[in-house]
Parts: sequence; C-alpha cells; structure tokens
Amino acid sequence: MGKKGKKEKGRGAEKTAAKMEKKVSKRSRKEETFLYNELYVYNIRKDAWTKVDIPSPPPRRCAHQAVVVPQGGGQLWVFGGEFVSPNGEQFYHYKDLWVLHLATKTWEQVKSAGGPSGRSGHRMAAWKRHLILFGGFHESTRDYIYYNDVYAFNLDTSTWSKLSPSGTGPTPRSGCQMSVTPQGSIIVYGGYSKQRVKKDVDKGTRHSDMFLLKPEDGREDKWVWTRMNPSGVRPTPRSGFSVAMAPNHQTLFFGGVCDEEEEESLAGEFFNDLYFYDATRNRWFEGQLKGPKSEKKKRRRGRREEPEGGSKLACGGTGTQAPVEVVKEVVAEDGTVVTIKQVLAAPGSAGQPQSEDEDSLEEAGSPTPGPCPRSNAMLAVKHGVLYVYGGMFEAGDRQVTLSDLHCLDLHRMEAWKALVEMDPETQEWLEETDSEEDSEEVEGAEGGDEDEDEDSGEESGVED
Repeated sequence: MGKKGKKEKGRGAEKTAAKMEKKVSKRSRKEETFLYNELYVYNIRKDAWTKVDIPSPPPRRCAHQAVVVPQGGGQLWVFGGEFVSPNGEQFYHYKDLWVLHLATKTWEQVKSAGGPSGRSGHRMAAWKRHLILFGGFHESTRDYIYYNDVYAFNLDTSTWSKLSPSGTGPTPRSGCQMSVTPQGSIIVYGGYSKQRVKKDVDKGTRHSDMFLLKPEDGREDKWVWTRMNPSGVRPTPRSGFSVAMAPNHQTLFFGGVCDEEEEESLAGEFFNDLYFYDATRNRWFEGQLKGPKSEKKKRRRGRREEPEGGSKLACGGTGTQAPVEVVKEVVAEDGTVVTIKQVLAAPGSAGQPQSEDEDSLEEAGSPTPGPCPRSNAMLAVKHGVLYVYGGMFEAGDRQVTLSDLHCLDLHRMEAWKALVEMDPETQEWLEETDSEEDSEEVEGAEGGDEDEDEDSGEESGVED
C-alpha cells in the first residue's frame, strides 16, 4: 500500500522546515508554509471539534513532541520543534519546554538549565515521574546534525539531566518509535537519518533496528542499552510513523513513509498499515481487520446453503473477491487538479488466518476504506478505540496536509469508521493538470471546497 512521489533532497522523518525551498508553480505562484499554535479538543460523545483559546501559548511550531501526565490534575508537556517563515527563508529549532495545566487551562513556560539543544523530530515519553527524550535533528543553512542523546526531565523538581547509558545504543536518528513497556523499560525502533557522502550530496538511511533502554538495578540514574531482535511480522523500514499504546499494553504502529533515493531527490512510498509490538513476548503482529460482525453472523446461519449458481467457494480458489479501485479528483490549494487512485483489498486477502468455516471467504462484507496512506498522523487511544487524525503525503513537489478523522475499535478489529471524511483517499497519484488549463475539472472535482480546511487543520492540535 502507498503512493509514489518526490520530495526535496534530504527530507528527514518529519517535514524538515529548513529544507522547504520555495516552490514555484506553473503559473509562478509561490507555495507558502503556515505553522500554528492553536489548541483543539475533540469531544467523542458530540463528535465535534472545539478550538480552545488559552492566553500566552507557545510560539507556532511543527515537529515538536507533547506528552500528557496525570500530575497536577493533568498536564500536557511540549518540547522543541521548529519554526519556518511562510516563504521558507527563515527557520530555527526550539529548545523551550512548556506545560499546559489542564485543570486551570493555563500555559506556563518552564525554564530549566541543562536541557537538550534545539531540535526537531525527537521523541519524548512519560516514564514514572519523568519525561524521557531521545534523538532528533538540527539543521541550518550550511549543515545538519542528528542526535542519539538521552535526557530526563524530573517532574517533581523541574530539572533536566543528561543520561549516559552503558551498552551500545541506537545511532543518531529522528522520527523513530519510542514507547514505554509494561515492565518499565523504553523501546526505541526505526527512524531516519542522513549523512553527507560528498559535496552537496546526502545519503539517507531508513533504520529498522530496535533497542531497549532499561534502568539498571532499578536505579533512575543508571541506564543500559540492549539491542533487541523481535520475532513475528515486522513492519517494512520507514520513518514518520505514528505510535500509541493499545489497551493490552502493546505498542500500536501506524503508517509512515519509506524514502527511496534518486539522483537529485527522494521518492517516498506512504503507508496506512497497522502493526502491534508485544514487548512481553518481544514479537511483532500485523493488524488485520475481521470485517463487519453482523455480516459474519448472517453468513454463518446460512453456511450450509448452496450459493446461487450451485457451486461452493473453495478456500484459496478463484471465488475470492477482487480488489476494488476508487478513483477521485482533488483540487490543490493553488487550483491544480489531481486525479488519484486507491486500491482497496478484499477482506481476508491481506494474510489473515483462514477460518475453519467453508464459507469464510464470504463472511466479510465489502471492503471499507480506512485512513489513506500518510506519515506523521496523530494517534490517540480512548476506551479501547484508536483515533487517527490528519498527517501528510506528497505528490511531486506538492505536500498535502490532511484533516480527516478515523477511528477503529481495537477490541473488535472489524472495520474503520470515518468520523470526519476528507478527500483524497489516495493510493497512487496518476496525473496533475494546471488549474487554468482544466478549469472545468476544477469546478467539478470532488473535495474542492475542503482545501481551505486542509490548511487550517495542519498542526491544529499538539503532537504526542
């Protein structure tokens, strides 16, 4: 699953603002970049977004990290990220630390010496009464650097400390997975980094290794790295994926992008697949949907009846459902019309275990499209339900910011539900046409009225 596109040479796991060169469209219209410091809350019962205006928020940014902790009636901690001006000429990385007190709805900047340097694409997780921060990158007009350092912020004393774990840890990287295991250790998996191989030529690396960061002898001031070799069905190498904790304490892993280098650019394949990592068993599992339950029961009740036509379906035979292809048109913010395609696999065709029922191939209903392939989506799990918001994908030099919202019941694993739909539901970009040359297509294209909402949704919430 995924679509192909090109991006600026040297793009890291997050959208690297420093590399956002000014793009000029066919009609010499310059693309602009907009960053936000807005805060939105989604009410599950009302199925509605609400913008929350709180005075003195952190400056606008992207590629930061945010973590929620229960202390003080609930707190949201935000560190780092990057700023870029609309024309892409000015940019810098933040090293500030902020906390949103959820009980009083007030922002506070917490100043503490000895913290991490300015960076983006790092990862941060809550561990006991600490925030643990790993990796990231910093980029300037002349050079860049990737990090593999580890910092701890003590929530009780509001102080930073740099950890010096023993053992061999991950190489410098950004955009990796970082999660806390039920045993109290920290998992770091995957990510992206690049290095200069010759003048003006960079080589990117997609990491697929996994490491365990563990407090040694239960001490909070002494840590050790251990290389892990999990079994099971592993995700393909990628960066920019999203992570959340499933109800069974497994780490949930969604989407991402795999960069393939070309002569002067990178081609990216975007994903919308789902994986689970069980730290207790040190094993990967691929997430597979079962299909609507009501349809299954209906099929089971009539399982002994002959299908119309008098022939039974044999497991693995020619009676399996063919993939369904969805083709739509989308209007970009500058009026460009893009024709896109998404291929939806038939239920049970993605490697799910075969049921013992003779008619198991008939049990699932028609394929249900979930979130389209994307990177850097926001994930949250509440009451056993996974919520996926936004993210981005690319087409040529264009970047599309998404603001759709989908949910999936992780206990049932039956089908995605679209709470806020938005085109495109994309797999592969087929063509681009200029707006003035194809004005008729622009007027009739599906989703053309939603593009302003696309921009307003980018970075509308805080990342986690």
